[in-house]
Amino acid sequence: MASDVCRRVRLVVFPGFELLDLSGPLCAFNLASEFYQAAYLVEAISAHGGAVASGSGVPVHTAKVSRLTPFDTLVVVGGAAGGAIDPDAVTVALIRKLAPRARRVASVCTGAFSLAAAGLLDQRSATTHWRYAAAMQRRFPNVRIDADKIFVRDGNVWTSAGITSGIDLALALIEDDFGIEMSKAVAKDMVVYHRRSGGQSQFSTLLELEPWSDRVRDALNFAREHLHEPLPVERMAAAARISARQFARLFLKETGDTPARAVERLRAEAALLRIQDGTEPIEIIARKVGFGDKDRMRRAFLRIYGQSPRALRRAMTRSGAASSPPKRVHQTGTKSIGRAGK
Repeated sequence: MASDVCRRVRLVVFPGFELLDLSGPLCAFNLASEFYQAAYLVEAISAHGGAVASGSGVPVHTAKVSRLTPFDTLVVVGGAAGGAIDPDAVTVALIRKLAPRARRVASVCTGAFSLAAAGLLDQRSATTHWRYAAAMQRRFPNVRIDADKIFVRDGNVWTSAGITSGIDLALALIEDDFGIEMSKAVAKDMVVYHRRSGGQSQFSTLLELEPWSDRVRDALNFAREHLHEPLPVERMAAAARISARQFARLFLKETGDTPARAVERLRAEAALLRIQDGTEPIEIIARKVGFGDKDRMRRAFLRIYGQSPRALRRAMTRSGAASSPPKRVHQTGTKSIGRAGK
C-alpha cells in the first residue's frame, strides 16, 4: 500500500564508511519510491556535509543537517575496524542530536557502535557484525548483544548484522511501513531473496559448510532452490557436473559432512523460518521443504535443534518474534552417504 506521506530517511556516513552499508538500503528505499509510490525521501548526511570518502576511496556527496525538525528514519551505516568501532565524537554528537527527532533509529553492521556510543542502545537488545560482537559487548556492557541475529528490533531501534544485512533491514523497514507485499516486490526488483527473518542466524548452513570449490557450491545452491523435490546424491552430483562417487568424496572432503546431512540441515533451516514467520500447519511445512511428512521433519529437528517443530513454535509464540533462534545441537561424525532426500 503506497502513501502520500513523505517519509524522510537520513543515512549517516563518516570517513571510511562501508559503501555497501549505504548503497544497499539506499537502493531498497529508492526502488520502493520509484516503482511503488512509497514516498521515501532518502539522503546521505554527515557531520560536516560535502564529499565523504568511503573505505574503498569512493566519495559520496552528503548533506549537513541545519534544521532540527522531525523526520521518519535515521540509519547509521558501518565500516571496517577503526573509524566504525571507534566512532568520532562529531558523528556521535550528530546522532545524539538527531535521534530524538526521528520516529525510528537503525544501524547497519558496525554502525551499532555509533548508536551505542550515543547511548541509544542502553538496556536494549542489539546485534552487529559477528566479528565485532564481543568487542561491542565489552565496550558497552549495558547493551544486550545478540550476535546470532540478522537484525534485531527493540522498540523503535533496529540494528542489523554484517554488510548485506542492511538490505534485509531496509526490506523489513519497508514491510513495517507498507506491508509484506511491497517488501517482496522490492526484493524481487533487487534480485535478492525476500528478506531473511530477523531471527535467522548470521551463521547459515551454507556459510557453515564453507565449500571451496565451485562444484560443491553449485550443488548446494541447487539443493537450496529445489528443497521441495527429491535430492538424491546423483541429482546433486549432476548439478556439480561430476559422477556421484566423485561428488560424495569431494563433498565430504570439503564440508566434513555428507550430502544427505547437508540437505537435511538446509531443509530444517527453511522449515524453521516458516515456523517462525507464519501460521502454516506443521504438516504443510514438512511437505513444502521436502521432508515429506511431519514425523521425518520432527526427527531431523530433534537431531539438529534438540526440540520438535511444535515445541519450537510454542516457545516462539510465548516469547514473541524477538526471541533467539534455537541453537544447533553439536553433532559428531557422519553417517553413510545414502540418498539425500527421497
